Amino acid sequence: MKYEFIEKDGVEYVAFLQGERELRTEQDASDLIGACFERGISRLLLHADALSEDFFRLRTGLAGAVMQKLVNYRIRTAVVVPEDRLVLGKAKEMLAELKFGNAFRSFSNEHEAAQWLARDGG
Repeated sequence: MKYEFIEKDGVEYVAFLQGERELRTEQDASDLIGACFERGISRLLLHADALSEDFFRLRTGLAGAVMQKLVNYRIRTAVVVPEDRLVLGKAKEMLAELKFGNAFRSFSNEHEAAQWLARDGG
């Protein structure tokens, strides 16, 4: 999995980037949590291109399982889904609802996501 540690305004977060491997399983989410804990970080930025299509097919249960795992481990997570990314059906509804969350939130660009992660609380 390809990720990097980023520091913005004195706050560190892990950014999971598009690479040759996408987040496809709950174990992949556990690996990202491990990367966070390795550095004592409780914030994560996920790019839509780094998420498998199953994440956006809600019937697979992957999105729910990943989000629940991140919430359980208190990893504040921002998901960047550019407006030009085609997301349909229930996944589109889920992303719309996530624009207002405190633990897991979606954004259309990385700048806004990073600003939110750098803020304290939500």
